[in-house]
Amino acid sequence: MVFGNSLFYPILGFASFVVFVYMSFGGIRFSFLEEGPELSFVERNGTQFVLDGKAFYVNGWNSYWLMVQSVDVYSRSKVREMMKTGAKMGLTVCRTWAFNDGDYNALQTSPGHFDEQAFQALDYVIAEARQHGIRLLLSLVNNLQAYGGKSQYVKWAWQEGVGLSSSNDSFFFDPSIRTYFKNYIKTVLTRKNSITGIEYRNDPTIFGWELINEPRCMSDPSGDTLQGWIDEMSSFVKLIDTNHLLTVGLEGFYGPNDPKSSTVNPELWASRLGSDFIRNSKISNIDFASVHIYPDHWFHEQIFEDQLKFVSKWMLSHIEDGDKVLKKPVLFSEFGLSEENQNFSVSDREKMHRAVLDIIYKSAKRNRSGAGALVWQFLVSGMKEFSDEYGMVPWESSSTASVFVEQSCRLANAKGWTQLDVSFKEHC
Repeated sequence: MVFGNSLFYPILGFASFVVFVYMSFGGIRFSFLEEGPELSFVERNGTQFVLDGKAFYVNGWNSYWLMVQSVDVYSRSKVREMMKTGAKMGLTVCRTWAFNDGDYNALQTSPGHFDEQAFQALDYVIAEARQHGIRLLLSLVNNLQAYGGKSQYVKWAWQEGVGLSSSNDSFFFDPSIRTYFKNYIKTVLTRKNSITGIEYRNDPTIFGWELINEPRCMSDPSGDTLQGWIDEMSSFVKLIDTNHLLTVGLEGFYGPNDPKSSTVNPELWASRLGSDFIRNSKISNIDFASVHIYPDHWFHEQIFEDQLKFVSKWMLSHIEDGDKVLKKPVLFSEFGLSEENQNFSVSDREKMHRAVLDIIYKSAKRNRSGAGALVWQFLVSGMKEFSDEYGMVPWESSSTASVFVEQSCRLANAKGWTQLDVSFKEHC
């Protein structure tokens, strides 16, 4: 035999390792390309989302952590498990971060510099979502400091000696920082997925883009600064990508000149944040409006029953705006009830979730602009470090899961089946 034991077994071992690596990673692209389902882009027709020519009302969730959990191969199983769980519940859209600026496992390590391993993690999230028929609403930057946010951009500009101000709000008006962010937008939107081979801007797995999570520019309560930024950045996105829907990422507060600021806003402070729901959402390149729902954070003294009444008032007001003023869909892209509230109970949380989902269902039945809701937030088991006061592992409470499965069934029966995985039918 040409190969003695001393040489044969190391070579055999190496060959086995190569096969393992290929099957684990190299074969991913092949399997996704061959087996991935055909998806269509979600579009807009007036006040409704449209998929394959039919009205599409969203029942979905937030899992902001998908990309960071995909950087290391050993934790990617959590992403697959979350997608599989969402699909089995009949959920159709997941909102997640497409940013991590200057933080641990950062996607953007410095302005214009990207970590390829982190980018491949985002590739994986998109490819895995496609496999399960889940679409992604991808947020491009954070107003808050978590995962870098606008403060990281300001810090970079300050460190490079080009920043106009150390104020976080300079993110919205500093020309150098605007250039940083445009470069980021272009890099993400034109990224060619290393697994599927599809550029992000051409991938219907992506439901749409969100410019920024919960923008506030409190240094200019008139709203002019933020309005100018949204106008410029939305135009820039549409120059690169005409396939996908675009939203701002607003919390939904009415601006100081809107009559609803005194009748619908939680309190006076909400009109002084530099954002303006109607004005910001009216911009022509913004395809749909976004609203968040956190009455327990906005009203610290209200009893739960009064918070529920506010939820109804808040949602119906914004749906009315979508129908009559904006003439665009309204997506309630975050809602939840904190477990840190005094006298918190899972049953109260489920009542709040049902209240939100009931309004969406009634909107769907009446073909109104209330186009869907995304709960904050779902996780899988063993993720305490990524949880927060709103985090839920849906299958750990069958009653919680049933709330969302029931909504999937109701919307599917009312508007037609849009889910790839219809195994949730058995629960309907």
